[in-house]
Parts: sequence; C-alpha cells; structure tokens
Amino acid sequence: MNDSKNGKNVSSKSTLSISAKGLKGRQSVRATFRLPEHIINLLGIVAAQLGIKQKSLFDQLVEDRDVLTKVAEKAPDIVHEQKKKRQKTFVLSRKSLDVLDSVARQQKIPRDFLVEISIERLLPVINSEQEKHKKRKLIYKDMEAYLHQGKKLLRKTERLLGKEDQVSLKLRKIVNTCEANASELASTIEDGRAMEDFVAIKQ
Repeated sequence: MNDSKNGKNVSSKSTLSISAKGLKGRQSVRATFRLPEHIINLLGIVAAQLGIKQKSLFDQLVEDRDVLTKVAEKAPDIVHEQKKKRQKTFVLSRKSLDVLDSVARQQKIPRDFLVEISIERLLPVINSEQEKHKKRKLIYKDMEAYLHQGKKLLRKTERLLGKEDQVSLKLRKIVNTCEANASELASTIEDGRAMEDFVAIKQ
C-alpha cells in the first residue's frame, strides 16, 4: 500500500516539476533570416488576420521537430527559385530556434530555406481567408443597402407617427443597432485589406 502510495506521489511530483531546461526553452530570442519579401509579408498578414502574435505563429510553424523534419524532407522536391531576399529579424522561443538549427543541420539544407518553406505552409490559410474577405465585402454591401432601407423606413415612421411614438422608438433602436454592426463589419473588412495587396506580391 505504501509503495503504491509513494509511487503515486513520485509520479505526481514528476508531473508538477519544472525544469530549468524547459524554462530556458521558453525564453524569447532574436534570429535573423534572409527571406523573400512575400514570405515575410505572409507571416505578418496571417498573424494579424488571425489575431495572434507573430512570435506565436512562428513558433507553431517550427517548434515541433517531427513536423519540421517532414517539411525539410520535402525540400529537395521544391523548386528553389532565385528570388530577391532581404534580412528580417524575428522573435521566437529558444526551443524553436534550437529545433530549427538542429533539423537544418540533420537534413543538410540552409536554415533560411527551411524557414521559407515552413512559412509557405500558411498559403492555404491566407487563400481561405482571402475568400472569406471577398464574401464579407459582398455581405457588407448588402448590409449597407439594408441599413439604407431601414433609415428610409424610420423617417417614414417618424413622419406618420411622430418621433416619440413607441413604434418609432423601437425602429430607431433597430436601425442604430444595425448601423453599429455595419460599422464593426466595415472595420473588419478594412483590417483585411492587406490580404488584397498580397495577391500582387505573389505575382
């Protein structure tokens, strides 16, 4: 009984223990890579569109050794075009940087190219977001027409019943709510404008 109990205690302590190595792996570091302009923009645009920090997105792309190794194994099949590149410094966790360096050495491919093809995995994400953006713009156009009709109806109601009539008051509340929501949708669409520009960057 005591051994079993002690065993549970040991397991519990092991689960709750914090290692210095693990904590250091979470430290933020800076690393500079030479990347094509559209790859740099791709990471930033997707992070902004999804509402997450660029560091968090970068870490998700490279911190899993197994996934990164599979990405690296496909590198020989990818056409490595000679594109104009520039240096860009990113913030990432030390663990991510260590995994990136290790996999690049093991697979014998340039670290910068490994970063490039890792970020390219975001292309399906931005393609999907671009389609949503187009649909949002269409919906916003319909909402503007709906709001216009609502305001027209409100003016008619106030003319016939007066501004303080209960129907006028309720209708004004509906129109005001619709106008506020339309404004929020307009802001969302404006935030997505960068994705429209990304099409030109890829071409």
